[in-house]
Amino acid sequence: MRQFVVIGHDAPTTPDFSLDDLAGAAGRLDVLCRCVTSAFFLSHAIREDVRVHLVLDDSFTLTFEGSDLRRLNPDERSTAALIRGALERREDAIGHQPVESSPGVSIRRRGFEPTLDAVADGTLVHLHEAGTPAVDHAPPADPVFVLSDHHDFTDREADLLAERADARVRLGPRALHADHAITVAHNYLDTEGFRSY
Repeated sequence: MRQFVVIGHDAPTTPDFSLDDLAGAAGRLDVLCRCVTSAFFLSHAIREDVRVHLVLDDSFTLTFEGSDLRRLNPDERSTAALIRGALERREDAIGHQPVESSPGVSIRRRGFEPTLDAVADGTLVHLHEAGTPAVDHAPPADPVFVLSDHHDFTDREADLLAERADARVRLGPRALHADHAITVAHNYLDTEGFRSY
């Protein structure tokens, strides 16, 4: 299982946002939507062994489960509609109990730290431009990659990751957008052991 935890610092936590302005009025929800599609889509298939957790404003976590996903299309607007559908069910999420809003999409009242607790059985990898080069690390078993949206990690988030991460890794010599980093992380895992293409 591959997991990605993506923090949305400005992301909406209510469903009253427009699907026509994801980059502006919806708190850069476009970034999170691209992360979801990058995590799941292959050329003509969906990666079923992937789980994505979007942590919205340290209040809610939306989880996308590749093996159960339906109605996910490779565009920001339809992904945002799935997120909005989950947020419409937010009042039904009691404690950390998930509420499924559509097949493979659920919402919990859970911030960043409890989400890290929930994925602690995997190998926690903090993706950061100042990390050790990925080529110097063997690809981990059951990786949980943690990324931030268009903002840097807050001091509190960085401290939590410093305490809990098994590795702090960079995927290349230049900083990447979060969705691109997810694609490169998949390639890093997909090509383990490959000597030629």
